[in-house]
Amino acid sequence: MNLKDTKIRAAKPRAKPYKLYDEDGLFLIVTPKGGRWWRVRYYWQGREQLLSLGTYPEISLAAARERRDDVRTLVKQGTNPSVARQEQKAQERDARDQSYEAVALEWLGHTSKFRKWTEDHIERVKRRQEVHFIPWLGKKHVAQVTDDDVLACIKRISGRGLLDTAYRARAEVDAIFRYAKKWKMVKVNPVTDLRGADVLPKHKVQHHSAITDPAQFGMLLRALDTYPGGFTVRCALQFQALVFVRPGELRLATWSEFDLVNAEWRIPAERMKMREHHVVPLSRQAVAVLRALQPLTGPDGFVFPQVRNASRPISNNTLNAALRVLGYTKGQASAHGFRSTASTLLNESGDWRPDAIELQLAHRERDESRGAYNRASLMPERRKMMQAWADYLDELRTTATKAAA
Repeated sequence: MNLKDTKIRAAKPRAKPYKLYDEDGLFLIVTPKGGRWWRVRYYWQGREQLLSLGTYPEISLAAARERRDDVRTLVKQGTNPSVARQEQKAQERDARDQSYEAVALEWLGHTSKFRKWTEDHIERVKRRQEVHFIPWLGKKHVAQVTDDDVLACIKRISGRGLLDTAYRARAEVDAIFRYAKKWKMVKVNPVTDLRGADVLPKHKVQHHSAITDPAQFGMLLRALDTYPGGFTVRCALQFQALVFVRPGELRLATWSEFDLVNAEWRIPAERMKMREHHVVPLSRQAVAVLRALQPLTGPDGFVFPQVRNASRPISNNTLNAALRVLGYTKGQASAHGFRSTASTLLNESGDWRPDAIELQLAHRERDESRGAYNRASLMPERRKMMQAWADYLDELRTTATKAAA
């Protein structure tokens, strides 16, 4: 006897599940909680089989009959519907696991661990994918992404004037597809033909802008003290001038890394470019900046967190954006340029051994045994150098203030 919608809607829950039968093996189970589940009965190799077809009313009576007919057709064609469904689910699961987004994130996890990338670098690479590729390619199976798809994304980046980002992103997508090809997810790397000058104009490497004139740097230090933005960013700028670490090392600093009593900052190896832990002796001025900031952002977590989300550090562009607010253009000053300033002025002073300066800049020591010796033997000199540097910055600031008066 055929079921009707009126009978289904009128069916009331009972103490035990019961069935409402349609034709050709289709029936509806009504549960004690009021659920209505479609099932179809069929026979495979002489044995009774049951297959779920969904729930009512999400699956209407007409739709359930269509699904029942599909099951019967498969049986007639010599295919077990249950096995066919399992294979379909496996294909759908593979499609999700091998979407461009899934493969890109898998590549990032594998490569960052293998190459021991810093958290800061991992975040930058991930962000480029999230902004420039995943919105357009993320849902596609990685094998269905074409060179035109990738080219459109790259052109979109370069069209905004972000040529450096476009070059980096193209290299990263190339690596993603080489990874996918290695693991048999794709047969062809669509980025192979996107490496010529006809895709992107010739790229000129731009060095980080830096002020190396002492008087001009004194004016910059004076400007940092008047930064009109948040107190945390002002402290970050002042601290960067004093310790001249890489901006990524500074922005990810946590309070647990600091020993203010002994005036030391120990940066763990995983956050350093060279994968070696780095000790930064802190001058009295550097400690003063941290003590002024600690009541606001301490005693745990990031030293320089975001204003609206203390669980996240300031962004990559925060310090450079602050310099723009102070009137310094991209070609005049950058947060990373503080390192060049310190390197130039410390070397020009002639007061410090080049090895001590290089070690404080955390540049790689080619001779590892010599590097280990220097790290230990030159620490007293580095401590004196960092205090002398901070005192020198005070002098430059004072001179600039008098000149402006």
